[in-house]
Amino acid sequence: MKKVKAFYLENCPHCKRAIKMVEVLKEKNPQYSNIEIEYIEESRDAQAASSHDYYYVPTFYVDGAKVHEGVPSFEKIEGVLKKAIS
Repeated sequence: MKKVKAFYLENCPHCKRAIKMVEVLKEKNPQYSNIEIEYIEESRDAQAASSHDYYYVPTFYVDGAKVHEGVPSFEKIEGVLKKAIS
């Protein structure tokens, strides 16, 4: 299983949707259930945020490579999860 990091902001509606999408996809697909995601609230960990190259949240990295940035959709978030198990 690959390492997944997600940068978000607590009050961001897109971030809230992305986190909910991850939960729904994990419930519906047992192959995703063991994926661990390190969620980093960027305003609380500015050092971690500044060490990664992104502009919009939510942003997901799989094994250090950015795989999604910005407005989420189920298709895009599932793509993140698929990369984590491949």
